Amino acid sequence: MSVADQPRTVLITGATGGIGGALAVVYAEVGTTLILQGRNATRLAELAAACEARGARVLTQLLDLCDRQALASWLAALGEHERLDLVIVNAGVNTNIGSDGAGERWHDVEQLIAVNVLAAMATVDAVLPAMRARGQGQIALLSSLAAYYGLPLTPSYCASKAAIKAYGEAIRGWLAGEGVRVSVVMPGYVDSEMCREMPGPKPFLWAPERAARRIRRGLARNQARISFPFPLNFGTWWLAVLPSAVSQRILRLLDYGG
Repeated sequence: MSVADQPRTVLITGATGGIGGALAVVYAEVGTTLILQGRNATRLAELAAACEARGARVLTQLLDLCDRQALASWLAALGEHERLDLVIVNAGVNTNIGSDGAGERWHDVEQLIAVNVLAAMATVDAVLPAMRARGQGQIALLSSLAAYYGLPLTPSYCASKAAIKAYGEAIRGWLAGEGVRVSVVMPGYVDSEMCREMPGPKPFLWAPERAARRIRRGLARNQARISFPFPLNFGTWWLAVLPSAVSQRILRLLDYGG
């Protein structure tokens, strides 16, 4: 990607999280407008100040993405004033079966699907018409290496990330001839509060800053799938390829068995 093709207006949902915040800083530079959505007002203000100190123009939006009507209204109003070059659909939550294996609470599962899947798709639905109309734009959807094979400790999270992976791959193919680029980002373990709350081992843990730099490089190259780190991405891919009984045994041996 040439300098002229660098995104000048970048929208990041879930900017107050580990990866989202690191991505904001990575893209913060003179001549760039950052539009940052989050639920933590204090963290959002701190992040905006840090990005402005790097020369970026920053707009913030305190918003709960479970309120999809408010999300749609905000994005519609935003589209009237800003041309979105890159939209990073990053917001996400997690839940798990609990330390005693009792299972996920249904309320938590509903909230997870509302944020990880429905809000993500609603965001794309809102920003896509303008991109298609001008034949230009880029969308990055944050999935996970957990999309390859469901981990018994986090079934709903894995299901949501598998949905986003399939959705992103599908719309990339649909929009390929229209000038709108779509990438699916599949990180492994990236240090954050959400990551630390997840049960099970966390091999090959990356700092958010390293993950953000890797994501930006992949988006600049229009990679269909931005997965890291190796060899964790290679290993999780194999879980999906091997017979299920073998994959389940491997997960039990690695202490992911539930």
